[in-house]
Amino acid sequence: MKKYIPILLVLISITASAQVAVHTEMRTATWSLIGLKYDKQVKPLVWQAVFPPELKAINNKVIELPGYIIPTKVGNSFSEFMFSMVPVASCPYCGTGDIPSMIEVKTLKLINWTEEPIILRGKFIINNSGDSRSAFFF
Repeated sequence: MKKYIPILLVLISITASAQVAVHTEMRTATWSLIGLKYDKQVKPLVWQAVFPPELKAINNKVIELPGYIIPTKVGNSFSEFMFSMVPVASCPYCGTGDIPSMIEVKTLKLINWTEEPIILRGKFIINNSGDSRSAFFF
């Protein structure tokens, strides 16, 4: 039995090192407000975004939001990207689990890629036009 203990410890350490790193929680009261948006079916195969009054209250307001850069193009610096409360390693596009709210961001200056969370400050805009673009812009 004692000769199997070192083998068991090695297997446990390999398994532990293969675990996905847990990201820093970025949920804030503002992210929770953004998460209130939902879609309702208005006729067969047609869905419409619904923005509750609490969410509409921050429309066109300057807000500050922590989160992660989700690149939409190849590169190391971006002036256009998606912004999420979870990192790209959490695969928000793959559809497993809950896909978090994301904001389409356009900046005047390039922002260097980082896996670490950043804080953005800008005008939050709700896209209630009904088109197929993002629901939120920054």
